[in-house]
Amino acid sequence: MLRMPEPDAGVLARRAQIAADLRGMLPAESVIADEHERRGYESDGLTAYRQLPMIVVLPETTAQVSQVLKYCHANNVKIVPRGAGTSLSGGALPLADGITLGLGKFKKVLDIDLPNRCAVVQPGVTNLGVTQAVQHLGFYYAPDPSSQIACTIGGNVAENSGGVHCLKYGTTTNNILGLEMVLMDGEVIRIGGKHLDSELYDLMGVICGSEGLLGVITEVTVRILPRPATARALLIGFPSNESAGDCVAKIIGAGIIPGGMEMMDRPAIHAAEAFVHAGYPLDVEALLIVELDGPKAEVDELIDRVRIIGEAAGSVSLRISNSEAERENFWAGRKAAFPAVGRISPDYYCMDGTIPRAALPKVLNRMAELSEKYGLRVANVFHAGDGNLHPLILYDANIPGELERAEDFGADILRLCVDVGGVLTGEHGVGVEKRDLMPAMFSDDDLKHQIRLKCAFDPEQLLNPGKVFPTLHRCAELGRMHIRAGQMPFPDLPRF
Repeated sequence: MLRMPEPDAGVLARRAQIAADLRGMLPAESVIADEHERRGYESDGLTAYRQLPMIVVLPETTAQVSQVLKYCHANNVKIVPRGAGTSLSGGALPLADGITLGLGKFKKVLDIDLPNRCAVVQPGVTNLGVTQAVQHLGFYYAPDPSSQIACTIGGNVAENSGGVHCLKYGTTTNNILGLEMVLMDGEVIRIGGKHLDSELYDLMGVICGSEGLLGVITEVTVRILPRPATARALLIGFPSNESAGDCVAKIIGAGIIPGGMEMMDRPAIHAAEAFVHAGYPLDVEALLIVELDGPKAEVDELIDRVRIIGEAAGSVSLRISNSEAERENFWAGRKAAFPAVGRISPDYYCMDGTIPRAALPKVLNRMAELSEKYGLRVANVFHAGDGNLHPLILYDANIPGELERAEDFGADILRLCVDVGGVLTGEHGVGVEKRDLMPAMFSDDDLKHQIRLKCAFDPEQLLNPGKVFPTLHRCAELGRMHIRAGQMPFPDLPRF
């Protein structure tokens, strides 16, 4: 276990002064300076990297957020926005010389507007909480990450989260209509609203997926959709990953867009079945869950077509849900895949990359070779329909060198995603996890243009610095003088 050295007297005095100033703006209990209380914020879901924040603040209103950011801007204090802390890329990793601003108290559903088919919520409302707020009215919120019971809407916007139904209904960026955001200087801006289209620049498209680098989101207007009249799922087993991947391509190629289409390999199937008892077949190498929704006649027709496509691709087992409870049970195993894998390995590293669907067999074969190379097992779960991969690399952090091997294995998987025409992330974000891999996908000029965009929002680069970009350029001298990432507050990240 690595611990950072005790701060010197000057740092302690600065912390005490900042904490005192912040308590003049917020209720005293909303400013956390005690070391033991700060410990709960030292990492996000990427728990291999940990760093105690200088101070944690928990505002309750947009006005308080504005005050905190205005203060930090005036006093050159770095700030890291944080939602529920479920990020798997280190996006909410604190800074030793920065404030962590938690939005957990922003948890109200402010408005449900059925005529405009939207809801206005605060960023601390959980993903599942939006659906729970409108389901009695026959509506729901479509994006559904596996962590939906805990992850929050603000974090979903920061990472552009997707989920099992994003193939048909889109990721977060396709399901938000408006945002309220506080800029680094404390200015509060509103973008979009309840109308379907925004004028001028697509600033919501810029902000969604910006990982807390541009501002702090304090309100989100989300689309809500009427529940489909019918939803049924097929559980299709295959003798190989290749045949399952072939079936995915053929379903899409036939013009069928399922509500959701997920794939699991043998290790993930066995782990999920032992954990949830969803009735998954244990004698197959790969399993597809294909959900079809819409009018009953349409769903019945599509079920027959998908069954025929699966048989042509070599399926060896087939179950079709005949009740809502059975459909939900099919999904229960997939939704619980991550905690299920946690029962069979002391630690695992959850990856996230996206590839063209047609490259799935090639990528799976290469991952099997990499598993042999690094001597580490891997369990695979995919949003198969949109090519978003979530390999789970199993390791034991108590064995010297295994974490480093897992990281190298993961880096090779992400380079492979880019090599076959994909991207480094689908929904987990870049954070610190993929920061140093950005040059594998973007040229130096590409990255400079992205940093120029950040500079337009945050010229002093106080918002979540050290994330996403491997090289941090000075805004005033972009292209001429820059600071290397090694000079950032965490060049050698403290890890467990």
